[in-house]
Amino acid sequence: MVGIVLISHSSGLAAGAAELVGQIAAGARVVPAGGTDDGRLGTSTELIAAAIAAADTGDGVLLVPDMGSSVLSALALLADLDPESSGKRVRLADAPFVEGAVAAAVAASGGLDLTAVATAAEEARDVRKL
Repeated sequence: MVGIVLISHSSGLAAGAAELVGQIAAGARVVPAGGTDDGRLGTSTELIAAAIAAADTGDGVLLVPDMGSSVLSALALLADLDPESSGKRVRLADAPFVEGAVAAAVAASGGLDLTAVATAAEEARDVRKL
């Protein structure tokens, strides 16, 4: 199953979103990566890397960032990954944080591959609320 990492500036936001997503898409592997190593607001490539390792079951990992530097931190980490040596397939989604995470988790829990899970997350931006 594709794993999902929720990257946020806030550990509480990342954990809360992961809890929500986990309740909606039971069985999905959703791991939060929020805040800095010392508990402040911000992002941490070390926390993101640890979350990727925790979410990875061999089918790939989708990163869903909230905004700004969470995207930059994810891109910096992806630039350092060597897919040839690590065998990891990690992709960054350009998706709304909560809606994208829910759509991705539902797709992942249905057994879809990394490309389809990323597409589901990114298409969530077009879903209207009213």
